Amino acid sequence: MPLEPFKHSEPLTMGVELELQIVNPYDLDLTPGADDLLALLRCAPFPGSVTPEMTQSMIEIATGVHTRHEELLAQLRAVRDTLVAAADRLNVELAGGGTHPFQRWFEQRIFDKPRFQQLSGLYGYLAKQFTVFGQHVHIGCRSADEALFLLHALNRYVPHFIALSASSPFFQGVDTLFDSARLNAVFAFPLSGRAPFVLRWDDFEQGYFRKMEATGVVKSMKDFYWDIRPKPEYGTIELRVCDTPLTVERAAALAAYLQALCRHLLEGGDPAPEEDDYLVYTYNRFQACRFGLDGTMVHPRTREALSIREDILTTVRRLAPHAQALGSEAALADIEQVAATLGNHASHLRAVHARTGNIQGVVRAAADAWRHGVLC
Repeated sequence: MPLEPFKHSEPLTMGVELELQIVNPYDLDLTPGADDLLALLRCAPFPGSVTPEMTQSMIEIATGVHTRHEELLAQLRAVRDTLVAAADRLNVELAGGGTHPFQRWFEQRIFDKPRFQQLSGLYGYLAKQFTVFGQHVHIGCRSADEALFLLHALNRYVPHFIALSASSPFFQGVDTLFDSARLNAVFAFPLSGRAPFVLRWDDFEQGYFRKMEATGVVKSMKDFYWDIRPKPEYGTIELRVCDTPLTVERAAALAAYLQALCRHLLEGGDPAPEEDDYLVYTYNRFQACRFGLDGTMVHPRTREALSIREDILTTVRRLAPHAQALGSEAALADIEQVAATLGNHASHLRAVHARTGNIQGVVRAAADAWRHGVLC
């Protein structure tokens, strides 16, 4: 298949996708309720879109296209409230979080959709282990070349989004010691990680995509599981490193942070990206997954070791004029508070586990946070 033409998009528009857990309210394990939930949601207007995901115990929701944080948050809240009401009718619950703390991967059922069945046949047990839950953020780009510029210019900020969104400390019943264990599952797939360093779309299409297509390894952009990838059919770049937060409020704040950062980069706020920026990429990514906000990253240009927490706080201050122009001051204030005092959702879930003494209590807290929009 030829690579789709890159669709024109309004620059700095944004949209959010969230993968959600479907939970049995009695034992708080995952439950295969996607078919029933999707059928019920088709019967009435839905303030967004909802689709199946790899296994029957998960769904994905998506917003429309927005320019302002407050509009995005309003839609996410409407989607959440509609989902909660539908789940209550089916006697199931929904939750955020990048992993379910104690589900057993081998009990999961692949959703009956041709692409998911094909992926299951190709990847074997990895497909069921991919019952993990992420937030994807799309940012509109005026051209394909602009998309590739932003994709690579954002490379040094990827640890920010991992650390701020991390909500998957528990997996298979144990504390993994990672703030984001989810990304370890993603890394198991071929064609994950970083995109190749190409800054012109013609070079990407002719020099990379067509060569990869000729190998038979890929058929479309969907076969790439990169941390950030271009989405030509939407005219966007898609950031894919975030765990699904416990609340839609945190999800909207993360999207607005990315939007302001992209405005900063497009206005020449940082030096142009280079291939050597990626020398420290995997190390920085690991630090953010393992230690979250307490991790250390290496600046790709100065080679200086930086606190991820302090680098976020410095960046938020630099983005103040962009937040004001975009109307996202409240979102960046939330991001600043997370980095400075509140901590990420992984730290909250660990605190719940320490307080309750059982892993089921962690799921209970995640479901309550999704329903009410506040951490309990």
